[in-house]
Amino acid sequence: MKNPQNKVLIQLYSTMVKVRHFEEAVVRFYPEERMKTPVHLYIGQEAIATGVCCALKPSDYVFATHRGHGVYIAKGGDLKRLAAELYGTVEGCSRGKGGSMHIVDKARGVCGTTAIVGGNIPLAVGAALASSIRNSGEVACAFFGDGATDQGVFYESLNFASLRKLPVVFICENNFYATHSHQLERQALDNIFERGSCFGVPGERVDGNNVLAVFSSARKAIRRARAGRGPMLIECRTYRWKSHVGPKSDEDLGLPPKEHLHKWLKRCPIKKFKKYLIKNRVISKEEDSELIEGIDSEINEAFDFAKQCKMPDGKMLCKHIYV
Repeated sequence: MKNPQNKVLIQLYSTMVKVRHFEEAVVRFYPEERMKTPVHLYIGQEAIATGVCCALKPSDYVFATHRGHGVYIAKGGDLKRLAAELYGTVEGCSRGKGGSMHIVDKARGVCGTTAIVGGNIPLAVGAALASSIRNSGEVACAFFGDGATDQGVFYESLNFASLRKLPVVFICENNFYATHSHQLERQALDNIFERGSCFGVPGERVDGNNVLAVFSSARKAIRRARAGRGPMLIECRTYRWKSHVGPKSDEDLGLPPKEHLHKWLKRCPIKKFKKYLIKNRVISKEEDSELIEGIDSEINEAFDFAKQCKMPDGKMLCKHIYV
C-alpha cells in the first residue's frame, strides 16, 4: 500500500467498486417506484470510465451519454447529489430537472450528460477549442457508444479537432449494441478505432474490461492532447449487463443472445482486477472487505439522504433557465 503505484491501483479498484455498487443500489431501490426517471445502467462497463478519469486532472472536462453514472462517479461526482437527482429532488446535481440522463457537476468538470446520440461529441470539441484559445491546459474527453459512430457529427468532430489540433480525446464505449441493434447489422466494418485515420487522428483498440489497459491508453492520449499534438480515438470493447434502459436484463428477450451475456459475465472487470491485486499483494482480503464496507456505507448514506430530500415546487419550473 506504501508503493505510489499501489495507490493508483487501489484508486482504480475502489472507483470501479463504487460505480458497480451504486448502480446495484439503483437496481435494488428502483422497484419502490420513487425514482421516476428512466435509468441507463453502466454495470459491466466500469473499467472504461474509471481508467480514463483516473488519467485526467480535476480541471479537465468530461462529456458523457445517457449511460453516464459511471463517468460522473469516476470523475469524483457527489454520490448524495447523484442519488438525489435520480429521485428528482432539489438537492440533485441538476436540481431535480435532469434525472438520470442529464447529470452535471461543473466543479468536477462534468459538463453535463446528454441523451442525444452523438450530441456530446461536438460539445467536447467545443470545450477543447475554448481551452486551446485560452491556452489554459484543460483536456476534454467525449464518451460515446458504438451507435454514435453512425452519426455524421462524429466524423465532423474528428476532422475539426484534428484540423485545429485540439486537446480532446474520443472514447468509444463499444458494447456492440445500439439499443438492440448489433454493430455489424449497422456498420460494414468492425474498425471503429480506425475511423479517424482519414483525418490524421490516431486510434487504439483496447480491452474495455481491463482497467489497466484503458488507463494506459487514456494516459497516453491525454498527455498527447495536453502537449498540443491533437486528438486521439480509443475504442474500448465491453458489454452492458443490464437492459438498454431499466434495472432488469434483456436476457429473457433474447436480445442480445443469452450466450453473449454469459460470456461477458465471466469477464467481469472488477473480479479480474481484484484477483490481480490480491495475487500481487497490493491488497489483502481483509483490506478488500474494509474497502467495500466503507464504499457501501457511503452509498447507503447517499440514498438515505436522497429519500429525505424535498421535491421541487411549481416555482422551480421558471428558475435556472435562460428564457
